[in-house]
Formats: sequence, C-alpha cells, structure tokens
Amino acid sequence: MVTILALAAAVAYGTADFLGGVASRRASAFAVLAVTVPAGAAVTVAAALLADAPGAAVLLGHGGHGGHGGLGGLGGPMLAGGWSEAGWAAAAGVCGAAGLVAFYAGFASAPISVVAPVAALVSAVLPVAVAVAGGERPGPGIVAGGLTCLVAIVLVSAQQAPGEGPRPRAGSRLLAVGYGVAAGVGFGLFFLFLKEAGQSGVLWPVAIARSAGAVAAVGIALATGTVPRRRGTATGIALTSGAVDAAANVCYVLATRAGLFGLAVVITSLYPGVTVLLARLVLGERLRWAQRAGLLLAALGVALVVA
Repeated sequence: MVTILALAAAVAYGTADFLGGVASRRASAFAVLAVTVPAGAAVTVAAALLADAPGAAVLLGHGGHGGHGGLGGLGGPMLAGGWSEAGWAAAAGVCGAAGLVAFYAGFASAPISVVAPVAALVSAVLPVAVAVAGGERPGPGIVAGGLTCLVAIVLVSAQQAPGEGPRPRAGSRLLAVGYGVAAGVGFGLFFLFLKEAGQSGVLWPVAIARSAGAVAAVGIALATGTVPRRRGTATGIALTSGAVDAAANVCYVLATRAGLFGLAVVITSLYPGVTVLLARLVLGERLRWAQRAGLLLAALGVALVVA
C-alpha cells in the first residue's frame, strides 16, 4: 500500500510541477507561487471541514474514530492531537514555500541542469537519513530498490542547460549547487515535518501546512512586487496546479502512515520523472538519454521495492 500511495503522490506532484512550470512561462514564477499554494490551501481546508461535518462519516461509509467521529483519521483527529501537530504542519508549509523560492530563484539565475538534480537528491536523502537514524531497517530488496530510485531521481532531473545567450558566469555551477541544496533542504524538511504532523490525522495537517505556505507565498509576492493577476490562462493553470499539489500532499501523508517512511519519501521523490514525461507528451520536448535511462531505472527501482 505504501508503494501505491507514494506513486500516486509522485504522479500528482509531478503533474502539479508541470502545470506550475507551464504557468510560469506566462507569468512571474513568484506570482504563480502566490496562486498555487493558496489554491491548495483552499481545497484542503474545504475537504477537512467537509470531513468534520456532522454525518460525513455515515455518508461516506466510515465509522467514527476517537471522540471526533472523523473519517478514519482524515479530519477531526488533528484537532484532538493538539497544537504540537499544528506546529509541525505550519513548519512544513513554511519550509515547503521556502524550498520553492530557492528552486525558482535557482532556475532564474543558475544552470537548471545542476539545480534540479541536486534539489531532488537532497530532498530524498535528508528524510531517509533521519528515518535510518530513527531505527528504520528496510530489507535488502527495499534498499536496492531505494538506491536505484535515488540514481533515477538524479537522471530524470537532468535538463539541458540553455544553449542560447551568454555562457554561465564563473562560479555559476557552485551557485546552482547552493540553490539546489537550499531547495532540497526545504523540500526535505517539508516531508519530515508533514509526516510528524500527520500522526493523528491527514486532511487538517495538510490544510494547515498549505495555509502557512500560502501566507509565506503571498508575502513573498507582495515583497517582490509580483502580485498575480486575477484573470488569465496562467491563473487558471496555476489554480489547477495548486489543487493537484494538495491531492499529492494527502497521498504522501497517507503513504508515510502505511509503511516505511524512508521508502515513501524515495518513491515520492520520483516526481521529476512524471514532469519530464508530461513535457514530452504535451509540449513535445525531447528527452535526453540520461532522462530515458532514469525513467527505466525508476521503473526497475519500484519493481525491486514491490518484489
């Protein structure tokens, strides 16, 4: 079950990133961020409130659990968990928004071919290291599959550096590594903190995380003077991206509760492969040999984990 849920999260994250990237071609990246994150917050808050509504468990065929009668831990139990879970969720949202800022800033001022794989790798390795330090001991097949997936993450994230314009400045690769590490740490902390927040619920931790991230994203947009327009194709795409990303967050939290945390993070971190595939299918972008190899390795890694 953890593999299925983590794969669902990877597909949703990859789709959301693709849509966000398309929107960023039509508007400022920070303006897009100020639309996608609040949109995800609105979706998850509405879903959490619906899950807590009287009779919701009966309508959806679930019995009540623990004093709140929520949907199997989807809604009300977050409130019962106290402020500690809310704090973890809020911290996750802020870290995720900060990671996106570093990610977009890196894309704007440094080689993408360095920023993307570094961010993807760090965001996977950091939570896995914490999980192993915490006592998780996966079997040989899972270890082999996880390592294969880590290599796949780097390969599918590889992008051709822009061929037009001036050559990168001296030290730009070092700058790209810095941006990539910063983004990866932000994403990795998001994974870690959201997992902690999801111990007593699913929808409310995600809703709080997205709400905190929305405040940070809007604040950044205001500070940089990139307030999004209310209408336009880019806004519609960004809204869709936010809704899909919210679904990805729910799938990720469910995955962390269904099995090994480290395994859930590694499989979820395969999301760049989905983005690459969509770019190929929808936009007709060509795949580099490294990306093709990464997609094959991703499939092999998942097969090893399942086996």
